[in-house]
Amino acid sequence: MNHPIYQVRNVEVVEHYTLRVQFTDNTEQIIDLKHILAGELYRPLRNLDLFNQVAVDPEVKTVVWPNGADFDPATLHDWPEHKDAFAARAREWERVSA
Repeated sequence: MNHPIYQVRNVEVVEHYTLRVQFTDNTEQIIDLKHILAGELYRPLRNLDLFNQVAVDPEVKTVVWPNGADFDPATLHDWPEHKDAFAARAREWERVSA
């Protein structure tokens, strides 16, 4: 089974917790991450100073943060299909850590 391999070309913060992610296939997504910043890996990104340090990893071509948080580029590319599942997971992470 063949499936496209997506890579991030550029990322920029467009407002609090929201990214514009541009891909090498010349598409882009505006992604609001505010509702999924939970759990051990993503909760620290609620700190805007950390969130705003987002970058494109030059080797794996996805978005990364200094604390090790990242996302699969295919998930970002198809964000509208994944955002509800991520939000549900984030609610679970919050319950577990409460």
